[in-house]
Amino acid sequence: MSTTPALDRPDAVIFDLDGTLVDTVERRIEAWLQAFQEAGIPATREAVSPLIGADGKALARRIAKEAGRSLDEEAVEATDRRSGEIYQALNVDPRPLPGARELAQALDRARIPWAIGTSSRREQVRASVDALRLAREPTIVDGSHVEHAKPEPDLLVMAASQLSVDPRQTWYVGDSTFDMQAAVAAGMYPIGVTTGSADVDALRGAGAAEVIGSLLELGRRIRRLAAPSANRA
Repeated sequence: MSTTPALDRPDAVIFDLDGTLVDTVERRIEAWLQAFQEAGIPATREAVSPLIGADGKALARRIAKEAGRSLDEEAVEATDRRSGEIYQALNVDPRPLPGARELAQALDRARIPWAIGTSSRREQVRASVDALRLAREPTIVDGSHVEHAKPEPDLLVMAASQLSVDPRQTWYVGDSTFDMQAAVAAGMYPIGVTTGSADVDALRGAGAAEVIGSLLELGRRIRRLAAPSANRA
């Protein structure tokens, strides 16, 4: 469990994408299962589901190892890339999760900068971000920007740098255990949301300082933060 002290008003908020802002986890799982099937690697939904949110190459290695297979780097890259291709074909109408768009609007009104930090490859991000119908293009750091994606903290640290904020004064919001591990490693305040494949216990066990049921809760919190400044205007 995280020992990070409570952070009432963050200097910035960084979000995971799949399973946090958009409802795409099932498509991710299906894409991986198809990719492993094509590669002749036995894989089950039960094995793949808890790994959604991790670095894709690490996920491919893990499932292959559990199946008694050893993949070289070329095969790992090919499997990860194929999973992404299948996902793109499946992800034609991604659905924003409840409160996602409203939370982004509330952060903008409160003048709290925010960004997306996702392990996804760059070409896989566009459809999901477009589905949010945001008023402006957000800052996005994806898996192509760093050598090691989640659970390593590199994505999150880079996103904080692009926003010119201290990671220690930043919330990271995500739905997977890898999100929480990355947030802890980056020194951020980890907030888990149970809209993906991880439950409350798993998120807290991975370091979440708090766990919420949906982004609607954070939206209400941010609107309360914005209220005093709005009243003074």
